[in-house]
Amino acid sequence: MKKLLLPFMLVLALIISGCGNEAASEKDSNSTPKEEETPEFITYESETGPIEVPANPQRVILLSGFTGNVLDLGVNVVGVDVWSKNNPTFAEELKDAEEVSDESLEKIIELEPDLIIGLSNIKNVDKLSEIAPTVTYTWGKVDYLTQHLEIGKLLNKEQEAQAWVDDFTKRAEEAGEEIRAKIGEDATVSVIESYGKDLYVFGDNWARGTEILYQAMKLKMPEKVQEVALESGYYTLSTEVLPEYAGDYVILSKYSDADTSYQETETYKNIPAVKNNRVFEMNGQGASFSDPVTLEKQLAFFKESFLSN
Repeated sequence: MKKLLLPFMLVLALIISGCGNEAASEKDSNSTPKEEETPEFITYESETGPIEVPANPQRVILLSGFTGNVLDLGVNVVGVDVWSKNNPTFAEELKDAEEVSDESLEKIIELEPDLIIGLSNIKNVDKLSEIAPTVTYTWGKVDYLTQHLEIGKLLNKEQEAQAWVDDFTKRAEEAGEEIRAKIGEDATVSVIESYGKDLYVFGDNWARGTEILYQAMKLKMPEKVQEVALESGYYTLSTEVLPEYAGDYVILSKYSDADTSYQETETYKNIPAVKNNRVFEMNGQGASFSDPVTLEKQLAFFKESFLSN
């Protein structure tokens, strides 16, 4: 009897073991594969070399511009430079952000940033780098669209940045076609700014909407402006020579505290663009930025100004 019982028990054990393995195998095949964990840091290839930055930054400090780039990509900003803080375009988004500079190190420490962004000429880069990863850019080294893509790479949001670039470029080019069809292919446009007691005329890459007007929309710049401002970016004018640099249309960027007495002179009043009501005044506060938030606002302004009259 014992001899018969032993083989029977062995067979039973093998059956139970097989069922267990089959159940375990079925369980494994039906289980959801474990998702890859998001890295805490990524390596960004900055101008000064590779640097480890947060993959999902939560507390960014901006020391010299790029504010609208970061805001457009939905990243939280805790500290900004004085120009950004006083920019009416960003008033709502930055109402809780602190004003800081490259010398207010103690205040920056208190804000506990996980990423600091600034221009290559800021001070105390070494000390700032001890507080948080610090990435700097040389202003004007790349065009305004490439700059946004770089910020996108830095914030681990390159796809979002590329999507905006593609969409904005398309819309700006289409608006340019409409405007040229209305004002004529040969009509010229000048961008002039009234700041303090000075007057400036700008080239095609010095903010104030110049990138949109000349690069994206392909509107023409007066030859005189090309001679003095295309390479340098801007040129200082006097009221007496202002008519020489005014195009058929003028975009006039005006600061609220600027000296506007030149507009009362006969020299200014006799400029054809003035006489033909082709001067479009734009708020100077915030116009010196060339980020997505500012550019969207400027594109809407140009479409309204050129196409509604």
